[in-house]
Amino acid sequence: MVDIGEIAPDFTLPRDGGGILTLSSLRPDNVVLFFYPKDDTPGCTKESIAFTQHLDAFKAAGTQVIGISKDTVAKHDKFRDKHSLGVPLLSDAEGTVCEDYGVWVEKKMYGKTFLGIERTTVLINESGEILHVWRKVKVPGHVEDVLNMAESL
Repeated sequence: MVDIGEIAPDFTLPRDGGGILTLSSLRPDNVVLFFYPKDDTPGCTKESIAFTQHLDAFKAAGTQVIGISKDTVAKHDKFRDKHSLGVPLLSDAEGTVCEDYGVWVEKKMYGKTFLGIERTTVLINESGEILHVWRKVKVPGHVEDVLNMAESL
Protein backbone atom coordinates (compact mmCIF):
# COMPACT_ATOMS: atom_id res chain seq x y z
CA MET A 1 0.00 0.00 0.00
CA VAL A 2 1.29 3.45 -0.87
CA ASP A 3 1.12 6.51 1.34
CA ILE A 4 1.42 10.26 1.00
CA GLY A 5 5.05 11.40 0.95
CA GLU A 6 6.41 8.17 -0.53
CA ILE A 7 7.97 7.92 -3.97
CA ALA A 8 5.47 6.26 -6.29
CA PRO A 9 6.56 2.76 -7.36
CA ASP A 10 7.78 2.96 -10.96
CA PHE A 11 6.38 0.58 -13.56
CA THR A 12 6.22 -0.15 -17.27
CA LEU A 13 2.95 -1.53 -18.65
CA PRO A 14 1.40 -2.14 -22.07
CA ARG A 15 -1.19 0.42 -23.11
CA ASP A 16 -4.22 0.70 -25.33
CA GLY A 17 -3.37 1.18 -28.99
CA GLY A 18 -0.08 -0.70 -28.56
CA GLY A 19 3.20 0.36 -27.07
CA ILE A 20 4.20 0.70 -23.45
CA LEU A 21 4.18 3.43 -20.86
CA THR A 22 6.67 3.92 -18.03
CA LEU A 23 5.57 6.07 -15.11
CA SER A 24 8.96 7.78 -14.59
CA SER A 25 9.05 8.80 -18.27
CA LEU A 26 6.16 11.20 -17.62
CA ARG A 27 8.27 13.48 -15.43
CA PRO A 28 8.36 16.46 -15.00
CA ASP A 29 4.56 16.35 -15.32
CA ASN A 30 2.32 15.56 -12.39
CA VAL A 31 0.42 12.29 -12.83
CA VAL A 32 -3.00 11.02 -11.82
CA LEU A 33 -3.27 7.23 -11.73
CA PHE A 34 -6.80 5.95 -11.46
CA PHE A 35 -7.16 2.27 -10.73
CA TYR A 36 -10.53 0.83 -11.70
CA PRO A 37 -12.03 -2.67 -11.49
CA LYS A 38 -13.17 -3.52 -15.01
CA ASP A 39 -13.65 -2.07 -18.48
CA ASP A 40 -17.16 -1.27 -19.64
CA THR A 41 -18.91 -1.56 -16.28
CA PRO A 42 -21.17 1.33 -15.20
CA GLY A 43 -18.93 2.99 -12.56
CA CYS A 44 -15.71 2.46 -14.48
CA THR A 45 -17.27 3.82 -17.66
CA LYS A 46 -18.56 6.95 -15.90
CA GLU A 47 -15.19 7.55 -14.25
CA SER A 48 -13.21 7.08 -17.48
CA ILE A 49 -15.56 9.36 -19.42
CA ALA A 50 -15.33 12.02 -16.70
CA PHE A 51 -11.51 11.96 -16.76
CA THR A 52 -11.65 12.22 -20.57
CA GLN A 53 -14.04 15.19 -20.40
CA HIS A 54 -11.65 17.03 -18.06
CA LEU A 55 -8.45 16.03 -19.86
CA ASP A 56 -7.75 19.53 -21.27
CA ALA A 57 -8.03 21.05 -17.78
CA PHE A 58 -5.65 18.42 -16.38
CA LYS A 59 -3.18 19.12 -19.21
CA ALA A 60 -3.43 22.86 -18.47
CA ALA A 61 -2.50 22.01 -14.87
CA GLY A 62 0.60 20.10 -16.07
CA THR A 63 -0.96 16.77 -15.10
CA GLN A 64 -1.25 13.57 -17.10
CA VAL A 65 -4.08 11.12 -16.39
CA ILE A 66 -3.62 7.35 -16.69
CA GLY A 67 -6.18 4.58 -16.11
CA ILE A 68 -5.07 1.14 -14.91
CA SER A 69 -6.97 -2.14 -14.61
CA LYS A 70 -6.19 -5.84 -15.05
CA ASP A 71 -8.07 -5.97 -18.35
CA THR A 72 -6.13 -6.88 -21.49
CA VAL A 73 -4.97 -4.33 -24.05
CA ALA A 74 -7.54 -5.74 -26.49
CA LYS A 75 -10.35 -5.08 -23.98
CA HIS A 76 -8.95 -1.60 -23.34
CA ASP A 77 -9.01 -0.88 -27.09
CA LYS A 78 -12.69 -1.91 -27.34
CA PHE A 79 -13.57 0.11 -24.22
CA ARG A 80 -11.70 3.18 -25.48
CA ASP A 81 -13.30 3.01 -28.93
CA LYS A 82 -16.83 2.34 -27.65
CA HIS A 83 -16.79 5.39 -25.34
CA SER A 84 -14.33 7.68 -27.23
CA LEU A 85 -11.98 7.73 -24.26
CA GLY A 86 -8.95 10.01 -24.41
CA VAL A 87 -7.02 8.81 -21.37
CA PRO A 88 -4.33 6.15 -21.80
CA LEU A 89 -5.46 2.79 -20.40
CA LEU A 90 -2.76 0.49 -19.08
CA SER A 91 -3.06 -3.28 -18.72
CA ASP A 92 -1.77 -4.70 -15.43
CA ALA A 93 -2.75 -8.26 -16.37
CA GLU A 94 -0.26 -9.77 -13.90
CA GLY A 95 -1.48 -7.47 -11.11
CA THR A 96 1.99 -6.43 -9.93
CA VAL A 97 1.28 -2.70 -10.11
CA CYS A 98 -2.08 -3.19 -8.37
CA GLU A 99 -0.24 -5.06 -5.61
CA ASP A 100 2.51 -2.40 -5.39
CA TYR A 101 -0.10 0.35 -4.97
CA GLY A 102 -2.21 -1.67 -2.52
CA VAL A 103 -5.37 -1.63 -4.61
CA TRP A 104 -5.71 -5.42 -5.03
CA VAL A 105 -7.88 -6.18 -2.01
CA GLU A 106 -10.48 -8.52 -0.60
CA LYS A 107 -13.96 -7.32 -1.50
CA LYS A 108 -17.47 -8.47 -0.66
CA MET A 109 -20.53 -8.41 -2.85
CA TYR A 110 -23.83 -10.23 -2.39
CA GLY A 111 -22.36 -12.14 0.55
CA LYS A 112 -19.42 -13.46 -1.45
CA THR A 113 -15.78 -12.61 -0.78
CA PHE A 114 -13.34 -12.20 -3.67
CA LEU A 115 -10.18 -10.34 -4.66
CA GLY A 116 -10.47 -7.30 -6.89
CA ILE A 117 -9.30 -3.79 -7.58
CA GLU A 118 -10.50 -1.19 -5.09
CA ARG A 119 -11.31 1.97 -7.05
CA THR A 120 -8.40 4.22 -6.06
CA THR A 121 -6.82 7.39 -7.43
CA VAL A 122 -3.23 8.51 -6.75
CA LEU A 123 -1.86 12.02 -7.41
CA ILE A 124 1.90 12.11 -8.00
CA ASN A 125 3.99 15.29 -8.32
CA GLU A 126 6.75 16.09 -10.82
CA SER A 127 9.36 14.50 -8.53
CA GLY A 128 7.49 11.21 -8.27
CA GLU A 129 6.21 11.85 -4.72
CA ILE A 130 2.70 10.76 -3.82
CA LEU A 131 0.71 13.85 -2.82
CA HIS A 132 -2.74 12.35 -2.28
CA VAL A 133 -4.49 8.97 -2.33
CA TRP A 134 -8.25 8.59 -2.72
CA ARG A 135 -9.40 5.10 -1.66
CA LYS A 136 -12.82 3.49 -2.09
CA VAL A 137 -13.67 6.18 -4.64
CA LYS A 138 -17.28 7.09 -5.30
CA VAL A 139 -17.49 8.32 -8.89
CA PRO A 140 -19.86 11.35 -8.69
CA GLY A 141 -17.77 14.49 -8.15
CA HIS A 142 -14.50 12.57 -7.80
CA VAL A 143 -12.83 13.76 -11.00
CA GLU A 144 -13.58 17.37 -10.09
CA ASP A 145 -11.98 16.85 -6.64
CA VAL A 146 -8.85 15.40 -8.25
CA LEU A 147 -8.72 18.24 -10.79
CA ASN A 148 -9.02 20.88 -8.04
CA MET A 149 -6.07 19.34 -6.23
CA ALA A 150 -4.02 19.09 -9.44
CA GLU A 151 -4.74 22.73 -10.24
CA SER A 152 -3.53 23.78 -6.78
CA LEU A 153 -0.03 22.36 -7.36
